Amino acid sequence: MSEAEKPLAIRAADAPARQKPSNYPEPFASRMAGRHKHPLGDLFGLTNFGVNLTRLEPGAETALLHRHSRQDEFVYVLEGAPTLVTDTGEIDLQPGMCSGFKAGGLAHHIVNRSDRPAVILEIGDRRPGDSGEYPKDDLVAALGSDGAWIFTRKDGTPY
Repeated sequence: MSEAEKPLAIRAADAPARQKPSNYPEPFASRMAGRHKHPLGDLFGLTNFGVNLTRLEPGAETALLHRHSRQDEFVYVLEGAPTLVTDTGEIDLQPGMCSGFKAGGLAHHIVNRSDRPAVILEIGDRRPGDSGEYPKDDLVAALGSDGAWIFTRKDGTPY
């Protein structure tokens, strides 16, 4: 997209949803049903960090429980009452609450256990050489040189 084609500003809720609902291989991709990501940073050509407006239907989750090796992440709750799940505990969130995750820190994800949709803003850097660890699943992710995630089992075999 050329500079002339990029918008100067948009209403975030009007941003197009991600074309592919999940990058995870099966059987993990289907666990992302009810998650709708709207990449906001990409619309403006941002390359150093990503921003997603993410809507979680009841029962949906942002991602598998994970931690990044190099990427810091930040989330801000706009609507609803999702639950932050980490490898050390859980906390119920409300609009206006936020949380951050340093690279290599707590494994985390957000689950919507309520009966109403939840909307969050997710922000993360795009540091080269990042990898993802999934403590509860037989999955490892490595960020390829092309920016695409490469998923394998923990023993290194491909999906």
